[in-house]
Amino acid sequence: MIKPTKLFILSAILMLFVGFGSVHDVHAQKKKKKAETIATATPSPERKPEKKKLEDVIKGHKKFEGLFTFYQDTTSGELKMLISKEQLGNEYLYFSQIGDGVTEAGTFRGAYGENKIFKIERYFNRVEFVSQNTSYYFDADNPLSRSADANISSGIMASAKIEFDDAEMGIILIKADNLFLKETFSQIKRPSYPGESPTSFKLGNLDSEKTKVIAVRNYEKNTDLAVEYVYSNPSVLNGGSQAVTDGRNVSIKVYHSMIELPDNGYLPRFDDPRVGFFTTKVTDMTSSSPTPYRDLIHRWDLRKKDPSAALSDPIEPIVWWIENSTPLEWRPTIMNAVLEWNKAFERAGFKNAVQVMIQPDDADWDAGDIRYNVLRWTSSPNPPFGGYGPSFVNPRTGQILGSDIMLEFVYHTNRVVYDRLFGEETATESEFGTWHNGYFCTVGAHLQNNMMFGQAFLRASGASDLEMEGMKMEAMSELLMHEVGHTLGLNHNMKASQLYSPAQLADKNFIEGKALTGSVMDYLAINLSPDKETQGHYFTTTVGPYDLWAIEFGYTPVKNSNELDVILAKSTQPELIFGNDADDMRSPGKAIDPRVMIGDLSNDQIGYSIHMMETSKNLMKEIKEKYTKDGESYQELVQAYGVLMNQYSTAGSVMSRFIGGVYVDRAMAGQEGATQPYTPVSLKDQKRAMSALSKYMFASNAYDIPEDLINYLARQRRGFDFISGTEDPKIHQQVLNSQKNVLAHLTHPNTLQRMVDSELYGNEYNMATYMNDLTKAIFDADINGNVNSFRQNLQMEYVNTLKGMVSGTSSNRYNHLAKSAALYNLNYIKGKANNAGGNLSSKAHKDHLKLLIDNSLKEVK
Repeated sequence: MIKPTKLFILSAILMLFVGFGSVHDVHAQKKKKKAETIATATPSPERKPEKKKLEDVIKGHKKFEGLFTFYQDTTSGELKMLISKEQLGNEYLYFSQIGDGVTEAGTFRGAYGENKIFKIERYFNRVEFVSQNTSYYFDADNPLSRSADANISSGIMASAKIEFDDAEMGIILIKADNLFLKETFSQIKRPSYPGESPTSFKLGNLDSEKTKVIAVRNYEKNTDLAVEYVYSNPSVLNGGSQAVTDGRNVSIKVYHSMIELPDNGYLPRFDDPRVGFFTTKVTDMTSSSPTPYRDLIHRWDLRKKDPSAALSDPIEPIVWWIENSTPLEWRPTIMNAVLEWNKAFERAGFKNAVQVMIQPDDADWDAGDIRYNVLRWTSSPNPPFGGYGPSFVNPRTGQILGSDIMLEFVYHTNRVVYDRLFGEETATESEFGTWHNGYFCTVGAHLQNNMMFGQAFLRASGASDLEMEGMKMEAMSELLMHEVGHTLGLNHNMKASQLYSPAQLADKNFIEGKALTGSVMDYLAINLSPDKETQGHYFTTTVGPYDLWAIEFGYTPVKNSNELDVILAKSTQPELIFGNDADDMRSPGKAIDPRVMIGDLSNDQIGYSIHMMETSKNLMKEIKEKYTKDGESYQELVQAYGVLMNQYSTAGSVMSRFIGGVYVDRAMAGQEGATQPYTPVSLKDQKRAMSALSKYMFASNAYDIPEDLINYLARQRRGFDFISGTEDPKIHQQVLNSQKNVLAHLTHPNTLQRMVDSELYGNEYNMATYMNDLTKAIFDADINGNVNSFRQNLQMEYVNTLKGMVSGTSSNRYNHLAKSAALYNLNYIKGKANNAGGNLSSKAHKDHLKLLIDNSLKEVK
């Protein structure tokens, strides 16, 4: 029998075991349930995770299929770019063009931007866009080619994280906003330059929230994106012109194009210094030649349909489209001007190489489409050009892939393209020009000024409206042919004006149907005959002999370089002389050959310049009557006066370049007809130029402006336009600016150094003698008596120039002989100014001169 106490203890132990068992069962059940849950959540080793699909990533996106497929989020506008793995490592061409801009920011519709090669490369989980260096060539058979990348920097423009990668499909997807919504591929906002005014117009910072992709156009061989870049600045000092709606928020629209490089067997052609094509510079790093150049000329890929025929249609012609915005009455003139270039291509063995079509009004493409070469029109508030003919090329070969010609309506109006006819300085042609492959083109402004000068000439002679329109159409033809020449690869030829004599140009029977000069790629003076009865063409209306030869060199199909050498051997023919922007003398102190100049005409530039100055003076006497109309303001009279003064000043600049000039011959050694490379201008012509400048630029009556004309040179008031300065005509400053431009060249360190150096190889105009001749031209005629206000300005400017030569901040640029000549002439002037003759103003002027000279001599001591 068990005792009650023991029974209680036993019961408690049994209950403990039962309880423990129950707890154990609960834990076991929980563990089992947890294991079952884990087993359910974890896939078996045989099952793979569900693969991310492309359709899931691009859900809600619009697809743009083409060379590079893009997807755009229909809600946010976010852009994704699809890249196939076959596209990795390949080279593509990038090209940009301004859709619309603001001229204050250096951008304008049709302006061509970056043109470069890039690769797309993968780096782990990222994709890089890398610009390629195309400036160097390495012969693959040379061991040096193994170090082709040494010390040459490629440019990683962008790096984007891979969003989707499908090895089986061979595709990669990346976000593309940072590629195009930033200045990744090309710089759009121009940098600030040293010395730039803090109050000049400037773009703000790129606004990422406002910048957007506005269009994607995708094709098999190219992808184009239109992007509106918005630059924001909360506070601006200069809001720009009226063309800028809000200076704090400025939009610039840019077309970005990514293009598949053609693999079509195109054969590059290399540059030669005797003919002028735009080029892509390439240096052969495996050549031991003193000229290891493989510079690629820019040209279209023209091939004959019938290679055996002397004259054949091309397989693919160069097709131009006249934009449907072109006025109907201008279309025949434009079409004929473009087709004139077929004469040149026939010399190269092609017929119908250039074709012209008119864009239909219902065309489903616009002029910004790079697949079309378009003659486009704009009427800009601040026109940056009269005509502009850029092209874009494959930098690996030089092949031109596309081109446009932009034309401004203002060129065809009677409105001058500059407003500042008076004040500190008349606006220069550089305000109305554009860059062509590194060269500045201002032919539009130049031709417009010529055309308006021609109008003044025709009005004075009582010409009919038909004659006036004929002259304008000739001017349009010259402009179009010039710009088309650029699109064919030709750069300027400022030396071509030497073709005919003034007598031949003035003979309408002789000049009929001929080019006025060797090339339409020159900047010519207008052809005005002294006798209206013998007046021929005012402007050149057909391509010249140099143009025919240049196209022959660039486009004739050849089997070897010897055939090209035969063409190039013609360069010594007088009608084929060539000199481009690198050689021209339009800026004081620049270049050395006076034949390479703008605003000249004939093989007697000095004589023709005198003719133009005399014509300007004669027209000046009549413009008040011809350009004053009852009921109208005097604005047109003001413009006519400005055009005449501009022509007068240009003629003076042309003559000044003969002083210290050296003729250049770029013929090769031993070439038939070649002369020595450098031949100084003859003493006779230098003296002749000096005499003409003395009479027409420096004499007391050089600027013989009718007194009753000046009272009427009143610009039309418009709102508060005169608030920044007085409206009265600043005649003295305008005349002095013209004289200063000539003096700047005549006393330039380069000019004076060249006069000294060229004495060693034939120059007979001694620099010291020349400087004394210049001083006498500026002082001797009136220093003993009354000196009028124009001469006082000129004499003071000249003395300050001499002072700067001997003791100014730029005096170290002058050679010792020039400084000696400057000191001699300062003493000469001081001696002349020591007389007490003349009126009170003249006496004060002479005292001022003596004080300046005394101070200069003290500084030298």
